[in-house]
Amino acid sequence: MAQNVDVRIPDSPAFGRAGVAPVPAARLARQRGPRGLYALAWRTFRRNWAAMVALGLLVTMVVLVLGADAVASVTSQSPTTTSFRNQFLPPFTDGHLLGTDAAGRDVLVRLAYGGRASLLVASLAAGGALVIGGAVGAAAGYFGGIVDAVFMRFVDVLLSLPGLSMLILVSALYRPGPIGLALLLAAIGWAGLARLVRGEVLTLRGREYVHAARVIGASNARIIGRHVLPNVLPVMLVWVSLAIPGVILAEAALSFLGLGVRMPTPSWGNMLDEAKDSYTRSWTNVFIPGFMIYLLVLTISLVGNGLRDALDPRLHD
Repeated sequence: MAQNVDVRIPDSPAFGRAGVAPVPAARLARQRGPRGLYALAWRTFRRNWAAMVALGLLVTMVVLVLGADAVASVTSQSPTTTSFRNQFLPPFTDGHLLGTDAAGRDVLVRLAYGGRASLLVASLAAGGALVIGGAVGAAAGYFGGIVDAVFMRFVDVLLSLPGLSMLILVSALYRPGPIGLALLLAAIGWAGLARLVRGEVLTLRGREYVHAARVIGASNARIIGRHVLPNVLPVMLVWVSLAIPGVILAEAALSFLGLGVRMPTPSWGNMLDEAKDSYTRSWTNVFIPGFMIYLLVLTISLVGNGLRDALDPRLHD
């Protein structure tokens, strides 16, 4: 049976002065509109013009990267086909919109395919760190005791290690591909998220709805999955959005040093590595991939800052 809500209507012609009319609750909710956290967050995010512009640029770059095959088809170029007769062509020459590199390969096509490797490594590494760090942090904060002590001491050890030095050492020994590099970055980068999630879960496990779930016999896994993690999800999303730029820079640095994504697979980092030896002949080959790395990191950081502000309930009016 539909639930009704009494709505007082002052000076109503139909009900007299200060009449009372029964209104269905569902209709009243539709009239009020969605007022949940994510609806309020989107409204706050839209007011941040810097984050909206950054989001537009980010979507454009993602479309370019995902449409790399279409770019190669339209330009009739391949990311690996060399032509030493077309070395160091300047932009807008002979159909090469961004020119060519030292091997005569089209820079625009290689830029599109190179972004695939960079974004693949960044997304897989951030996703892996999200899963590992979220699970470890949630378990440590919810169960406490010996579980918390063991997990957090392991996190402390991991955080005390020099991350970049370990990346260089492991990459030099095993030379991983894009997926292996992403897994390596995830294995090193999840500790900070675990500590953050643990702190949030410690404040949530004493809430009334968690106690109620225990009373009705819900298992620990169900309580964590249905009642704890959804409330920590906004914090985790903000962490991921702010961690991805660091992962992109780490991948670019390793590829620049020859320890990340290896040729013939293009990435923005190894494009910079190739261009450094010939920057006196073509400065655009250094500037273009470097600028794309800078622009991608900047846009993701601005979107992350906007997302952090949007998910802060204290900023909602």
